[in-house]
Amino acid sequence: MACSLPALSRRDVLRGLVAAAAITALPSPAALAQAGPLTRELPGSSVALPRVGLGSWITFNVGEDPVLLEACTAVMAAFFAEGGRLIDSSPMYGSSQATIGYALKQLAAVDRVYAADKVWTSNPSEGPAQIEASRRDWGIPHFDMLQVHNLLGWEGHLETLMAMKAAGDVRHLGITTSHGRRHDAVEHIMRHVPLDSVQLTYNIVDRDAEQRLLPLAQERGIGVIANRPFQRKRLIRRLEGKPLPPWAVEIGADTWAQFILKFIISHPAVTCAIPATTQVEHVRENLAAAREPLPDETMRRRMANHVRGL
Repeated sequence: MACSLPALSRRDVLRGLVAAAAITALPSPAALAQAGPLTRELPGSSVALPRVGLGSWITFNVGEDPVLLEACTAVMAAFFAEGGRLIDSSPMYGSSQATIGYALKQLAAVDRVYAADKVWTSNPSEGPAQIEASRRDWGIPHFDMLQVHNLLGWEGHLETLMAMKAAGDVRHLGITTSHGRRHDAVEHIMRHVPLDSVQLTYNIVDRDAEQRLLPLAQERGIGVIANRPFQRKRLIRRLEGKPLPPWAVEIGADTWAQFILKFIISHPAVTCAIPATTQVEHVRENLAAAREPLPDETMRRRMANHVRGL
């Protein structure tokens, strides 16, 4: 007869997984010759970021559940052990910020994270207090990047962020959009505001950003963070059960997730992609996609055409 473990025992099991994630993610002697994840400098700065980061929407919104908090901590332990740095969150993501803060404290990893968060309120006067509350949730001295979430109250918030940057209270600032929305407004802001980064939806099937926004980011020296790389798993599910093309070996892709991520991060305008996950093995799989080889432009076209035809 099956029985459930007591809550404390389940938590202890997950604590063991955290330690295991950190230990087993360390390179073996045979892997020492393999390079870590490829990086790309954020334009206009000396900050080089691994080309795959970590999103937190939905996956880290676990409240105070001790078992789920430990599971998220295990994910972050593996992320850092594999060379990851950028973690992205928002006040819109429920308890995700507090979950990140919990894990950073447990892992003593405050100095290892590039902390990218957002301001999300229609009233710009509420922005500073919201940012401070987010900082306390993360448990960090300052954010590396602050972004205006989905352009909500963007004019007033960007004034706040620019003042914070001038005062040295944040390193980089940006704006975000998703689902291919409001590209006209994003383009206008990119042309007229000194942004460090823009976050938008870009993957092997959602490619509208290639028309104007990605070339403009290159022209203006603006970094690009690609969200929704797997369309919240819909893209992975669509490809599930279909074999990878034999030539995927040429770009070092062992799975569809790596195939998709390599397509995204090989675009010359993209700084990094931010897949979210609840599973340690997926973190390792995702970070492995940020290693050589990456596809060239000819291969990228071949990849997109292949997926289109499935």
